[in-house]
Amino acid sequence: MQANIIDLSVSISEDNWEPEPVKRLYLNHKDGADKLGESYAYFKSNSLFKKWYLKLFKPKKYVIDHKDFPDEQGLSLMTYSLTTHTGTHIDAPFHYGHREDQAPQRTVTDIPLSWCYGPGVLLDFSADGAAINAENIQKKLTHINYELQVGDIVLINTGAGENIGKKNYFTHYRAIEPSALAWLCDHGVNVIGTDAFSFDPPFCDMIDRYKETGDKSVLWPAHFFGRDREYIQIERLGNLADLPTATGFKVCCFPIKLDGADAAWSRVVAIYEH
Repeated sequence: MQANIIDLSVSISEDNWEPEPVKRLYLNHKDGADKLGESYAYFKSNSLFKKWYLKLFKPKKYVIDHKDFPDEQGLSLMTYSLTTHTGTHIDAPFHYGHREDQAPQRTVTDIPLSWCYGPGVLLDFSADGAAINAENIQKKLTHINYELQVGDIVLINTGAGENIGKKNYFTHYRAIEPSALAWLCDHGVNVIGTDAFSFDPPFCDMIDRYKETGDKSVLWPAHFFGRDREYIQIERLGNLADLPTATGFKVCCFPIKLDGADAAWSRVVAIYEH
């Protein structure tokens, strides 16, 4: 059996505009060789005195550097600084908070991995301005002639993916209403994805509305829905327009195993087997 795999993830890059900018520290191959030599000396040290002695005097018996390596090159090393919500990622229920009478919800390392691999269903809202609510979710399913099954992973194309990497990606996009989430959860869906920055409206819009009305329910309603109904969000998907069909594929969205994290990055893919 052969498989066609379509990447539904976006790149994490210093060049993309982010509210919390991505930072990358690059240790090149020459410096990487020196670093490996230092690590060798460190692991050979069994006392603080010896560590300082090797650092100061660098005796040949314990120290190597880039000149000792083939081509005077060791191994490169990159250190990234970014949030758990940068790039394509999975939000675990812990991220949404919990009610006063509840224990904290499940983190990335607690969620069932079986939820993160299953039949995919694409609902395309990119060509219209329809609200993404329960009624219109059902209309989209009728349009593609599909009845949801327990364990389906629903991907919602809002059209926001066209602005990935730009500032307006974070300020102009369409939300997914709680009624849509409730209906999907009622039909056995545990994982729902979007190409937008968030399931909720742009945060300035939400806060402006709260200031005008004093209604706390307008603040992050899709996320806070997860305090009462456990479900997983995939945010910031890419390339949803590249999916050739609305069904007939599997979605794989395993999160990186960040112990106790509220979210984690994921290389989300669609798999067409034939």
